[in-house]
Amino acid sequence: MTYCILIPSFNAEKTLGAVALECLDAGVPVVVVDDGSTDGTAGVAGALPLTVLRHEHNRGKGRALRTGFAWALEQGFEAVITLDADGQHDVSAVSRLYESARESGTDLLIASRHRQFEKMAGLRASWNRFGVWCMRKRTGFKITDSQSGFRCYSSALLKSMTLVADGYDLEMEILMKAWRNGFRIASLPVPARIADGRATSHFKPVRDTWSICKIFLRHM
Repeated sequence: MTYCILIPSFNAEKTLGAVALECLDAGVPVVVVDDGSTDGTAGVAGALPLTVLRHEHNRGKGRALRTGFAWALEQGFEAVITLDADGQHDVSAVSRLYESARESGTDLLIASRHRQFEKMAGLRASWNRFGVWCMRKRTGFKITDSQSGFRCYSSALLKSMTLVADGYDLEMEILMKAWRNGFRIASLPVPARIADGRATSHFKPVRDTWSICKIFLRHM
């Protein structure tokens, strides 16, 4: 197997098990990064035949992703697919996302929820639309969703970068650094099972949106 699935997790005991089992049923190696959870997340992950990496304290989604990326590169995987632990992403699309990225030579392929933006509420919906417009206007990226956490990263892209963000802004940091370094980036329509994951997401609309905006502006 040339790729693995990375699931950053924080207090996800109610949803992680089903997500991880579906990934394992697809025959793909899975690594869960337990980002200092205070519930039963560690126990749920530890009961399954997958790799568990743990932060003693909550350090943010970005840091969890960075920990998982480092592990995947050490293991020699050619690509890493990331998805969230809350069940919003369609795990059945994992192989399609990977094969599409491999066949097209895309270094960062984003599973796009563009057709579901109208189902998202408040600031999240507005930022997704505005973010896509800004990205296309300033970088020329022909992507339709800049914030989806369901992504396929090539090892070449991950090896090329020194990443510093710890929060949700890490995914924007990767996008902007990929643009500056000439990597190929695209999106693939993949409807989310839950278009608006506010009930289970730890995303803070105002604080995290502002952090993402700052990363975008800094790299412009």
